[in-house]
Amino acid sequence: MCITASVGKGGRNDATDVRCVQIVLNLYRAQSGLDAPMAVDGLCGAGTVRALTAYQRALGREDTGVVAPGDAVLTAMAAALPAAIAMAPLWGAMCGASAAAIGRYWTPLAERMDANGIDTPLRRAHFLAQVGHECGDLRYPEELADGTAYEGRKDLGNVEPGDGPRFKGRGLIQLTGRANYTKYGEARGRDVVTGDNPKLVASDPQLAVDVACWFWTTRGLNQWADKDDVNEITRRVNGGFNGLADREARLARAKWFMRA
Repeated sequence: MCITASVGKGGRNDATDVRCVQIVLNLYRAQSGLDAPMAVDGLCGAGTVRALTAYQRALGREDTGVVAPGDAVLTAMAAALPAAIAMAPLWGAMCGASAAAIGRYWTPLAERMDANGIDTPLRRAHFLAQVGHECGDLRYPEELADGTAYEGRKDLGNVEPGDGPRFKGRGLIQLTGRANYTKYGEARGRDVVTGDNPKLVASDPQLAVDVACWFWTTRGLNQWADKDDVNEITRRVNGGFNGLADREARLARAKWFMRA
């Protein structure tokens, strides 16, 4: 389900839930009476209630201006979602992302997921849930720390002075250490090791996405997505179960938007 509590007139209106509803209403602008997309800001103001009421009326439902998990209006919304990866469902799966971030990443995500066999609704939902958690809804394609903590880490292949900062975590699922940058570059036939090339893993959206896809496929995570095993996927991504509740909540939203 895309929301956890009621949204609209008199609803609980948790910000994440409101953002999800706003994204869907923007997708169905004609039925929602919107001449232009509304702001996806998580605030349930008069404009959101108005659009929701118009959408209910277009469906022939009672125009209460409020929706709740599992109700007929949300069911109708889900049924009309596009089956292919499109901007609105992708944004819904990572509803905390900014419009600018979605505009920057949605085409690379759609292309690279398909190219890496992340090509079923369930696989996409699991991938987007993990990526959304790992990069903070596309906010952090690069580790915030400066990387000095990795200096001298032979287990990461950091054997030359400055390797820690040079090969700090980058990508939507972060690539860390000279050895991993080298393995990725060899796998893709691209130099991400010399000069300033390591920085491209964060600054180039195609690379930032592809690194995450490479991580996913080299660890065989599609097979665990096919089994709908969020625990095992989390363990293989995180090394433990850090943030599991958030990953599970993201997965529930992603499944709804991906029609999984």
